[in-house]
Amino acid sequence: MKSTQQCGEAGWTPDSLGSLSGKTYVITGATAGTGYEAARILLSKGAKVVMLNRNVDKSEATVKALKQAISNEIDVSFVQMDLAVMSSVRKAAAKIIKEVPRIDALICNAAIAQVAKQEITFDGFESQLGINHYGHFLLCGLLFEQIESSQGRIVVVTSEGYKMGLKTIQFDDMNWDKNYHPNHTYCHSKLAQMMFAYELQNRIRQAEKKVKVYVCHPGASKTSLINQKANLISRLTWSLMSSTPLVQSARKGAYPEVMCATEDDLKQQAYYGPTGIMNFGGPVGECKLEPFVLNSEVITRLWNISEKETSLTWPL
Repeated sequence: MKSTQQCGEAGWTPDSLGSLSGKTYVITGATAGTGYEAARILLSKGAKVVMLNRNVDKSEATVKALKQAISNEIDVSFVQMDLAVMSSVRKAAAKIIKEVPRIDALICNAAIAQVAKQEITFDGFESQLGINHYGHFLLCGLLFEQIESSQGRIVVVTSEGYKMGLKTIQFDDMNWDKNYHPNHTYCHSKLAQMMFAYELQNRIRQAEKKVKVYVCHPGASKTSLINQKANLISRLTWSLMSSTPLVQSARKGAYPEVMCATEDDLKQQAYYGPTGIMNFGGPVGECKLEPFVLNSEVITRLWNISEKETSLTWPL
């Protein structure tokens, strides 16, 4: 991989990118925050970007904003998709398969966080697990063959929160009916995303497929992830933190996912993001990966449950 030392004191930055002309990137949740900034960076280098967003009006405004910021000639579009509704994910994936022949990277960027009170998705999942994990699990599986045909990659954007919760999957109560907690449940969903990614690496290797999978986090970045669905204390805490140097810009928060989507010499069983104090910010490079994430029994069980819950059998 490109370590922070190899990249210089600043770590990886988009300055190292050459032309991305001819490349196509599909990204979830790109109307704001790190998703928007990642799309902007990729487009500025000549790539084609297809956004998968829930809100049509915001998507249209984002396309307009990106063209105003870069050029009317950029190749940016969107497909409506709600990660909380499995039928919406299937419909969007079918459209992508039909209309986007090449996928160099699928960036699983969209997320919700710190939902104050338990919410259940249309398909019966706790909302943070349903959107952050199950929705992306299904999307990646449906687009896998398209990605493989391009010898592309999957980028899973997770969070440092993965090590702040239970440090395992709560299999006996996946919806947290008995012990719902905004933060612990969010951490549970991000850990599930990571475990999915590393198990996918294992299965790709065993099947000798040509898809790479990378895992990263954005650090502490100024985004709207903590919104009105979070409780007042969480919103106030985040507002105060965001006014300090501990929290970096959304653009810098996008660097790890752009790096994972474009760089050729990264190792896969790794975890990338800011490497400064508490991994909040600082040079982008490889971070410590806690060993409990790779527990083979847990990640295999989670995979099997995820296939069952999403009614998807992966082509592996």
